[in-house]
Amino acid sequence: MALVTLNFESQYLMNNHNVGVILPDRPHDVSAKEFYESGKKYKVLWLLHGTFGDYSDWIRKSMIELYASEKNLIVVMPSAMNSNYANWPSFGTGFDMFDYLTEELMPLIYNWFPASDKRKDNFIAGLSMGGRGTCVYAFNHPEKFAGAAILSANPSDFNKMRDSGAPMWERMKKSAINFEGGEEEFVNSYQNTVKVLREQAAKGVKLPKLFIGAGEEDKRIMDDLPETLALFKELGIKNVKVYTVPGLAHEWRYWDLAIQEALDFFGL
Repeated sequence: MALVTLNFESQYLMNNHNVGVILPDRPHDVSAKEFYESGKKYKVLWLLHGTFGDYSDWIRKSMIELYASEKNLIVVMPSAMNSNYANWPSFGTGFDMFDYLTEELMPLIYNWFPASDKRKDNFIAGLSMGGRGTCVYAFNHPEKFAGAAILSANPSDFNKMRDSGAPMWERMKKSAINFEGGEEEFVNSYQNTVKVLREQAAKGVKLPKLFIGAGEEDKRIMDDLPETLALFKELGIKNVKVYTVPGLAHEWRYWDLAIQEALDFFGL
């Protein structure tokens, strides 16, 4: 495979930004001219990292380059800092990660690289914080993705978090809530992915096929997984695959296995 590290000044992130891009390689029995002038458009996997990570995590800690090579797949890996893939307009000069992916990075990739912009050819996946980001993008923009893999994460239910006084809610009150204009605005925002999912299902919107799971020793995620699956059932979401692995926790051994399963589930 060809591996590109792209650095460019982003309008939405207000800084220079790194993106990793894996591109299909020329087969040895095809001439360079024939391959690079073919005009072929490839399927795309938008692959999101977790908290404390960056664009290089999947490249360094998994075998995604090998899997992409086997499937002739473009893989795009942006850096999101610890943004939860949300807009943070008051951070520095502004860091609008939610808008960045769909309004800037997607147009860039579709027009600078041989990437298909068709829904049926685009998929999104992420681990931990990136799993949360996968929910945010896939549920708010179901028209853009044919499949979504939520690894070691569950959709966020802000109403439940607020009512239960969860520690994460207290942390959000000190930061993210203010960026949306207040508590009610935050609860009703695009980040409340359980709410968004209910709204999309009520409208009969076609959702991506969903892959979800975690290592079985990842207790916090596994404890909430039955509730997520019950929600999918309640909403009539049927095209779902659950993938758990005994003996593994919140770790790369699980994520490397899971991304292989997810690619197969997507039909890639």
